[in-house]
Amino acid sequence: MPGFVFNTTPSIVCAAGAATRVADLFALRGVSRVLIVTDPGILKAGLLAPALEVLRAAGIAHRIFDKVEADPPEEIVLAAAAEAVDMGAQGVLGLGGGSSLDVAKLAALLAKGEESLADIYGVGLARGPRLPLILVPTTAGTGSEVTPISIVTTGHNEKKGVVSACLIPDVALLDPDLTLGLPPAVTAATGVDAMVHAIEAYASASPNNNPVSRALAQEALRLLGANIRTAVHHGQDREARKAMLLGSLLAGQAFANSPVAAVHALAYPLGGHYHLPHGLTNALVLPHVLRFNLPAAAEAYAALAPCVFPDLKAGSPQTVAELFVERLAALSLDLGLPRTLREVNVPQHHLPQLAADAMKQTRLLVNNPRPLKQADALAIYEAAWA
Repeated sequence: MPGFVFNTTPSIVCAAGAATRVADLFALRGVSRVLIVTDPGILKAGLLAPALEVLRAAGIAHRIFDKVEADPPEEIVLAAAAEAVDMGAQGVLGLGGGSSLDVAKLAALLAKGEESLADIYGVGLARGPRLPLILVPTTAGTGSEVTPISIVTTGHNEKKGVVSACLIPDVALLDPDLTLGLPPAVTAATGVDAMVHAIEAYASASPNNNPVSRALAQEALRLLGANIRTAVHHGQDREARKAMLLGSLLAGQAFANSPVAAVHALAYPLGGHYHLPHGLTNALVLPHVLRFNLPAAAEAYAALAPCVFPDLKAGSPQTVAELFVERLAALSLDLGLPRTLREVNVPQHHLPQLAADAMKQTRLLVNNPRPLKQADALAIYEAAWA
């Protein structure tokens, strides 16, 4: 067995009502002033209420930064960090979807004033320290609560990542009650996003692909595959919601250490140019990237197939892998997600530009099980558009 490194969030709390524990967890860390990072929709929906109530009761001063938007640009990250400095924050609470959690991570880091955002894009360039950090996801998709990654939109449409172990939060709180009102379309897209994380982590060509990540990826897919339809079509099912949150977290732990690849590399330009939800862009290119990868990854996909679809057990690895890809495409359709890029108004004439932009995601493409060139990326986009 080759050597590997596995890092993850030190403390994970998974329970209905877990959000009410934030005050105690901050107090344990000597934090009496907290910046809360979220988005306007979370605030309007009242999902902050449980955390706010316990923070007030504990006498912990707090300020809400609710300007996070999807695919957060640099100015949002810098504004959140400035807010933390202005209030003298001693800790940061991120509550919301992946964008809010990513901004919270960077706010906790940049508020210390020892690093600048422009200098830390890439892998291992951010060194810390950061403020104490607690993350509470309200979607079951990104796994950001256990990853060392924050994604930022730079310029008009390019996405860059800050990847560093110092971004891993102190505590991840999984509270299914906060996800009960999640709309079906969001539940579906974020759920498929989590499945992509597990699939890409398991098949990753990263030299740090390891048995811990692979085991977590398989268990993540078992949870996600068994519960995603219930969560989408019966959103008030608390047990399904809890299983989805846990599956997303396990997938996050997997890909945090065995990184994702071409599905994400091709999804990012779609989000950057057209501001499509990240989970949806992953779903749109997923079957086409997996088909491209089959010559190099059939055995890996065959091993994953029965985790999602228990009846896919018999047959050669090639046959099972091909069925796995087709069933995943059918699952997205069953969940009500768009099937083609054309359906989400991506113009066909723009596909060459998307392919060129995808090739800039070298951090991700090096992990793909089959080397991918710009012509391959264009062919995948064309298949996804048709």
